[in-house]
Amino acid sequence: MNHLAHALLADAGGDEFALGSALGDFTHGHPDPAWPAARQAGLRFHRAIDRYTDTHPEVVAARNLFAPPMRRYAGIVLDVWFDHLLVREWRRFDADEPLARFAPRWLALLDAHATDLPVSLCRFHAWMRSHGLPIAYGDTGVLDVVFHAMAHRLSRPSPIADALPALLAHASSLQHHFDAFFPELLAHARALRENPRA
Repeated sequence: MNHLAHALLADAGGDEFALGSALGDFTHGHPDPAWPAARQAGLRFHRAIDRYTDTHPEVVAARNLFAPPMRRYAGIVLDVWFDHLLVREWRRFDADEPLARFAPRWLALLDAHATDLPVSLCRFHAWMRSHGLPIAYGDTGVLDVVFHAMAHRLSRPSPIADALPALLAHASSLQHHFDAFFPELLAHARALRENPRA
């Protein structure tokens, strides 16, 4: 999953847990033993969510909609597309807090811990703010900018810069897969938070 989905899934675990989850794409290896226990748990939670997502039948089916060479990168572009769908349907999944309040609160959490964050996350955090993310994930024009930036960051050529037309071509099927997958992901995340060793 992409950044907004991870933030939503981790939020109920508290600030340190959510911070650990935010570090998931920017930290390698085991959690730092000097971190608070909740932050370490949040990092492990992020990775468990990624494992669950990558093997879920609906996500596998969604990846298989794409022809080569895009299929090789379908997991990456679907993460972003699912954040796009989450923004558009936020009230369906979090009726308690509007996205306009949730997103700034999550960004403020990263701001408050800026000195603890890896440089790569600090740079991405600044990039998110400059492009109005994560709320702007709902704008397909901004998604196109995101995909071009992702393609530029990769060390070898990829078709990711052309992801938006491919996603739009499969929009109806992707919506169907998302609708089937995301409620199950929410339930799985809740179970993981309540019983992290399950």
